[in-house]
Amino acid sequence: MYAKFTALAALVASATAQQVCTLTTETHPTMSWSTCTGNGSCTSKSAAVTIDANWRWTHSTSAATNCYDGNTWNTAICNSDATCATKCCVDGSDYSSTYGITTSGNALNLKFVTKGSYSTNIGSRTYLMASDTAYQTFQLLGNEFTFDVDVSNIGCGLNGALYFVSMDADGGVAKYPNNKAGAKYGTGYCDAQCPRDLKFINGEANIDGWVGSSNDANAGSGNYGSCCSEMDIWEANKMAAAFTPHPCTEIGQTRCQGDACGGTYSSDRYGGVCDPDGCDFNSYRQGDTEFYGPGKKVNTNSKFTVVTQFLKDAAGDLSEIKRFYVQDGKIIPNSESIIPGIPGNTITQDWCDKQKSVFGDTTDFSKKGGMKQMGKALAAPMVLVMSIWDDHAVNMLWLDSTFPTDSTALGTARGACATTSGVPSDVEAQVPNSNVIYSNIRFGPINSTVAGLANAGGNTPAVSVKTTSTSAAATATPTVTTGVDHWGQCGGIGYSGATVCKSPWVCTVSNPYYSQCL
Repeated sequence: MYAKFTALAALVASATAQQVCTLTTETHPTMSWSTCTGNGSCTSKSAAVTIDANWRWTHSTSAATNCYDGNTWNTAICNSDATCATKCCVDGSDYSSTYGITTSGNALNLKFVTKGSYSTNIGSRTYLMASDTAYQTFQLLGNEFTFDVDVSNIGCGLNGALYFVSMDADGGVAKYPNNKAGAKYGTGYCDAQCPRDLKFINGEANIDGWVGSSNDANAGSGNYGSCCSEMDIWEANKMAAAFTPHPCTEIGQTRCQGDACGGTYSSDRYGGVCDPDGCDFNSYRQGDTEFYGPGKKVNTNSKFTVVTQFLKDAAGDLSEIKRFYVQDGKIIPNSESIIPGIPGNTITQDWCDKQKSVFGDTTDFSKKGGMKQMGKALAAPMVLVMSIWDDHAVNMLWLDSTFPTDSTALGTARGACATTSGVPSDVEAQVPNSNVIYSNIRFGPINSTVAGLANAGGNTPAVSVKTTSTSAAATATPTVTTGVDHWGQCGGIGYSGATVCKSPWVCTVSNPYYSQCL
């Protein structure tokens, strides 16, 4: 995951804190997304993405010697949180060659395994940018978020995840002056698992107490974790999908220590400020095994649209999270739960309470504030994360198989994948060319991103919304986007035409100068 290079002494941005080096030029891949209004029109905005700092080359500020190699720190260079922040730096990224990250028009393509000249990269975590030094933020409460996704090439054991976290828009620079890298270099990550595998937190290294993973050659965990509210819009492969709110008693990014972090890396899973389980809606888990998957109602063999609405009550609190899909010109409401005692197809506080009771799950969701507390996070700015990953803890069985594996209780069947599937060493060797494509991101008021949503009680025909561009090449008159035909060009350097393919085709990069609908 972490590239090794040979070069002359690094160019350092500062000599007193978490450092930035420039042996590799940092050039963010560009993509577009759209803001929509209540009258059914959307405006395209130019943007970019950056990769998380944990994936970046971390080396000495005075040479091209790795500070972090494999899953351990190089203690010959530094041996404490403070000295590693001073003597080590994160560097720029070669997105395509090293990380398998490419963009075309409004699409982001994340490849699972990328073999570079000096390294093999596994997965990636990226952020949408508002500028070269700030993440794009979204206030989701009372609005809807929509995107297209192609999961046809990610199977059992993989997770193409698109979600929001309450991390700082500047990557923590203002709050933690020791952080000189900031959003440009993907710093400041946090989520509801309070991850302790981050190499830098709050502008300091996380070397104290660091232990390399027993089954992940690239990862480990330190004394500290980084916590914040998390809204999982989409965790999925072609076999299963879930959307899940994770409230925290403290909404913004906070640093935790040891078992007080809770989550995956602690002996007390529920001992932290965040709910690591959340309240998930997985159609398969809720009894409808024919709703989502290859050849099913939402057919994961081809691209489709995911719409998530965040409704509020008269008091302004989050009352309901509603889901729709759009495929082949039809709006498809979320599946109904057919588990006795848990009726409904949306997430509400009442629905979550019933699900926890019927499934016998821990009630940490309500203990951490439930929907009302989640709504406070959604009302504040949140950062968009887009990723692809495999699971070294439990092989993604919690998403797409039976988990716990020896149980037949209600709620343990989450997908049709075998309980022996998802072992990282297997998927990395057997399906390295897996990839997920996120595209056509849209954000706006309720019922603004897909025309016809207000009346969507069944398989309602979807109507194209108007899309205009904020770029200099935009025409003054909005045009209706119908999509590029199969085999047609949809992107590439110098290309200025349409970038969205007609369903089920996906805009696929052939080379930097030519992408076509395949």
